Amino acid sequence: MKKLPSSIGQLNALQELDLSRCSNLKELPSFIGQLNALQKLDLKECYNLKELPSFIGQLNALQELDLTGCSNLKEVPSSIGQLNALQELDLIGCYNLKELPSSIGQLNALQELDLRECYNLKELPSSIGQLNALQKLYLRGCSNLKELPSSIGQLNALQALDLRGCSNLKELPSSIGQLNALQELDLRECCNLKELPSSIGQLNALQKLDLLGCSNLKKLPSSIGQLNALQQLDLRGCSNFKKLPSFISQLNALQKLDLKRCYNLK
Repeated sequence: MKKLPSSIGQLNALQELDLSRCSNLKELPSFIGQLNALQKLDLKECYNLKELPSFIGQLNALQELDLTGCSNLKEVPSSIGQLNALQELDLIGCYNLKELPSSIGQLNALQELDLRECYNLKELPSSIGQLNALQKLYLRGCSNLKELPSSIGQLNALQALDLRGCSNLKELPSSIGQLNALQELDLRECCNLKELPSSIGQLNALQKLDLLGCSNLKKLPSSIGQLNALQQLDLRGCSNFKKLPSFISQLNALQKLDLKRCYNLK
């Protein structure tokens, strides 16, 4: 299907529109903005979709927008910040996406932001810290991401932060210690990560810390011993680790400690 009939704009009761795998669809018609009841818009694997029209910001009832696999999408319009009801935004595999508009910080209802495999994404806007409802942030495989904005520490509702395979990430901002609701921190295969900030010990809700394959990480900060809720600590493949720190014994809730392939551990 190459285009939609204009009559779709008259479907005043329409709540869900599934256009997934419409690989010949190059653009969305303006009448999409008239769908006042629309709650879910699925554009998954619309490979030839190059842009989203600004009128998408008129979808006041939209709760879920799925753009997974829209590999030709180069930018997200600033009008996306007008989607006051949006709870889930999926941009998985949008390879050509280099940045997000600062208006994304206006999405007050957003609970999940999925940016996995956005290989060319180089930075996150500082406005991301304004996402007060955000519970899950997935950045897995964003291999060009070099740093996180310090404003990430303002995400008071964040429960899961996935940074697996962010191979250009060299450090975490100290503000990460302000994430009081964070339960899972995935740093697997962050092979250029050289140290963790001491503020990580302030993550009172953290249950799982995964450092598998962090081959440049030489030691853990002593503040790790303050993680009273930590149940799982994965250090597999941390080949530069030479000694297991004594403060590990302070982790009273720890149920699983994995040290496989820590070849230099004595």
